[in-house]
Order: sequence, then structure tokens, then C-alpha cells
Amino acid sequence: MPRATSDAKLLIQSLSKAYAATPTNLKIIDLYVICAVATAVIQVAYMGLVGSFPFNSFLSGVLSCIGTAVLAVCLRIQVNKDNKEFKDLPPERAFADFVLCNLVLHLVIMNFLG
Repeated sequence: MPRATSDAKLLIQSLSKAYAATPTNLKIIDLYVICAVATAVIQVAYMGLVGSFPFNSFLSGVLSCIGTAVLAVCLRIQVNKDNKEFKDLPPERAFADFVLCNLVLHLVIMNFLG
């Protein structure tokens, strides 16, 4: 068992060292994704405790959070300088795509609320 614990510590140390080299703009996007997912988890927990009387409102809230998180992950992939697939894509264009897709997502969510 001590071997597994030392391997886990070594893994966490190597991940934290690699993440320390991550640019600040990507860390900000990561925090945004964590907040969106945490909000979805809180909504699901609230639904479990209180109930889901207006079920489409619950679905709209959770899908809005998860959809925003997915779009933010896509933004992170496009803005990352180490990603060779999107090297010709300027960060401004990636952010404009993110904003436009978020607008469409939230228009659909508002329409679903009824």
C-alpha cells in the first residue's frame, strides 16, 4: 500500500508542476469551467433535496451550465498555444466564436423555458 500512496503523491506533484507552467489565460478559463460545472452540481443537488416541480426550468439551468462549460473547454482548446491544430486561429476569433455560440445556446435555453 505505501507504494500506491507514493505513486499517487508523485503523480499529483508532476501534475501540479506541469500545471504551474500553464499560461494565466488558460487557468482563468479552467476556473470558469469549474464554476459552471459546480453550479450544475449545486442545481442537481437542490433538485434532489427540494424537488423538480418546474422540470423544464431545472433542465434549462443544468443544460445552460453544462453547455457553457463545454463551450469554454472548446475555447481553451482553441486558445492553447501548444495545440498545433488551431495555430492559425487568432485568439480573438476563438473568443468571438465562444461568445456567438453562448448567445445561441442561451437563446435556445430561454426558448425552452417557455
